[in-house]
Amino acid sequence: MNIYQVLKQSQRLRISDGQVVPILSGCENVNPLLVLIWSQLGDFDNLEYAWWLQRESAKLQALGITIRAIAIGHHTSGERFCEYTGFPTESLFIDPDAKLHQELELYQGLTWKFPLLTKGQNAFLNLMLMCAGIGSPGTLKEVLRGYLGDKKAPQLIDEDEVIHAKPLPPLKGSFFNLAGGKGCQRPFELATLRLRNMIEVLSNWSTYIPNSGYLTQRGATFLFDNQGNLLYKYCDRGILGFAENKSNPLSFVLNRE
Repeated sequence: MNIYQVLKQSQRLRISDGQVVPILSGCENVNPLLVLIWSQLGDFDNLEYAWWLQRESAKLQALGITIRAIAIGHHTSGERFCEYTGFPTESLFIDPDAKLHQELELYQGLTWKFPLLTKGQNAFLNLMLMCAGIGSPGTLKEVLRGYLGDKKAPQLIDEDEVIHAKPLPPLKGSFFNLAGGKGCQRPFELATLRLRNMIEVLSNWSTYIPNSGYLTQRGATFLFDNQGNLLYKYCDRGILGFAENKSNPLSFVLNRE
């Protein structure tokens, strides 16, 4: 399969103007081109991925990185996602039926069918099983990393930054120093950011998840040069598995020689 050609021939709804256009329009001869195939916009993986992109936006711009993301949802969910994460609306496209995911043969997650349940109910139950690590390698380890900290990862919350993640009280970044110093990902730091994302999604569930039948669908990351040659590929195989390097998800592009 020529992944670049599949993407080049695909048209989807663009969030910035609601128009159906080629997803690689405006990407001719850019180098490099980062294409993200995201799951449901309410998937915590995508919110976390977008957070990293926002955090490293200055470095990505300095390297001339052009980004396109295609996610499952609808126009309203895309607008909400961009408003919450800061991801640019002109770079986000919508694939409501995950047809591009299927064409690229990405992992659908668990698809066990349970009697008497609807498609959406089956997907939700399969999602819960994946959150428990079934059919989702590395998920439990990644959950624990969020609570225990990671000395290989950078500090995520600045000392003076205040995080609002109800039902917790507002937490200043320096608070996490009590759990594990500073200069690296401290215990509970990532878990707190994930809690904030969870509250956002649960508070706007019908907006973020217009079709629960695709809850278990996973995504992928592709990096191309200006000739459409594939420089990097990573396909997600589980919940919280959106990056090959969990400690520094964008190292594949920021540290590229």
